Amino acid sequence: MNRALAAAASGMNAQQTNLDVVAANLANADVPGFKAQVATFGALGAGTVQTGAHAVFAQGKLMRSGGPFDVALDGPGLFVVERDGKRGYTRAGSFARSADGSLRNDEGWRLAGVRVPSDATTIGVDAAGRVTVTTLHGAHRGAGRIAVAAFDAPENLRAIGSALYAATTASGTPRVVHPGGARGPAIAFGMLERSNVSIVEAMMQILTAQRAYEANAKGVQAADEMLRIANNLQRG
Repeated sequence: MNRALAAAASGMNAQQTNLDVVAANLANADVPGFKAQVATFGALGAGTVQTGAHAVFAQGKLMRSGGPFDVALDGPGLFVVERDGKRGYTRAGSFARSADGSLRNDEGWRLAGVRVPSDATTIGVDAAGRVTVTTLHGAHRGAGRIAVAAFDAPENLRAIGSALYAATTASGTPRVVHPGGARGPAIAFGMLERSNVSIVEAMMQILTAQRAYEANAKGVQAADEMLRIANNLQRG
């Protein structure tokens, strides 16, 4: 009886975790570059245990943005960003120029490989990530190349923000990627990547998880009732 009760209770906990993950996906559905998370579970004796959650790095749709320094990746890979000596990786390409010429996101992470001079009047970025600017005096010059990295197992990256990740041993060592090649990604200037969260799919996941939760709750009730009957028989 106790095994049945424990199994049903662990199933309820698993589905509650599943619901929390899906709810977080829906909450971040409008965040550019956000990747949907998927909870994973495994068997533990007669019950279920959560084994973790990982991001699904499927391509999101690209949308035209109004930001003068916005960029998006069309294809695999992540932008390399840096802050306080640390390195992060993201698909969110919304940046603004700082006083030192670096391009930074809202959290202060700097886009690696690029520095825009203070006298720049226009900026351009090609599909290979090469940045060029036109200065006040009409001169054309390079301003760096956007750094892009790839991982053998990106699903094992560790989330350190809604759309920001850190490398782990399981994700593998980051590899430098040169956009614009035949097999590599392309940089889309003036664009942002939408999250890859499907609202319809997420709602279906919620319905499925709720039904599974209810089924496990009935299992808990049934196991509890059987224990009550067994206790009454022993007293009799």
